[in-house]
Amino acid sequence: MPAAPSPSPLRPAPTTGRVEPAPARRRPRRGSRAERLAPFVLVAPAVLIIVALRLWPLALGVNFSFTGDGDRNGTPVGLDNYATLFGDPLFRTALGNAALLLLLLPVAVAIPGLLATFIYLKVPGHRVYRGVYFFPAVLSPVIVGAVFNLLLGFDGPLNQLLGVVGLGPVDWLGDPDVAIFAVVGVHVWATFGMALVVFLAGFAALDPSLLDAATVDGASLPQTIRHVIVPGLTRTIQFVFATTTIGLLTSMFGLLYVMTSGGPEASTYLPEYYIWIRQGQFDQPALASAASTVLLLVMLLVGSAQIGVLRRVGREG
Repeated sequence: MPAAPSPSPLRPAPTTGRVEPAPARRRPRRGSRAERLAPFVLVAPAVLIIVALRLWPLALGVNFSFTGDGDRNGTPVGLDNYATLFGDPLFRTALGNAALLLLLLPVAVAIPGLLATFIYLKVPGHRVYRGVYFFPAVLSPVIVGAVFNLLLGFDGPLNQLLGVVGLGPVDWLGDPDVAIFAVVGVHVWATFGMALVVFLAGFAALDPSLLDAATVDGASLPQTIRHVIVPGLTRTIQFVFATTTIGLLTSMFGLLYVMTSGGPEASTYLPEYYIWIRQGQFDQPALASAASTVLLLVMLLVGSAQIGVLRRVGREG
């Protein structure tokens, strides 16, 4: 009996006329109600703590800024406290110093960023440098201020060293034109270790093949930083900018109190020190609340502008 001819490779095999049904598409399984609510239950304690300890006191402080002090305690006064603030030369000086700090902000961020880059590239002794740079971050601002009062004194070691090289002494803490820069420099020295650790954590997530490609292409270190590191660490840089801004505007009270107490001639006043003076010495909590509200608005505006600029830089890079 002859075998059935095999179907030609040029013609499709004959069909039986039956159409096979398509396999039924499995519908995605919907989780139970408990599974859908689980994420909200997990974050609820943290949200409640933030609302109770942060947002609610913040709202009370803003509301309190529209009331009076002294005989008018608790009485609504509208914008009188804000008019008093901007008419006070001390507060205007504090805002001017805050603007100066914001101008110095890129330097305060670039220092730990560059040091973290060198440590990531494993310069000789990088493990030792990592510990040494972080050590000042664990010191109390009072201790740091007391130590630098000795170092920066008119007869202190730094001026003696300057005298040896023929530059003459500098009144670091007594000259109104120099004191604010001295205090800011001490603050940056004492706190940049934390930003350095954040940068190193960002480098851990950076694709090393990008750095290898830049090395093969013959890119210089500035070109590598601009075109590889900065775009790769955009979010890390945004975080460091935000935390450094908050630190400069709200975490320098200890240094100011120990090193200059706002002097000389009120040249080192900052908004947070002004707030303490109004609340602690003059018993004007409503005026202090108004100053706190202004400081909050400044930080929100500056933070939003920083994020916008850094995102643009990251896209261009």
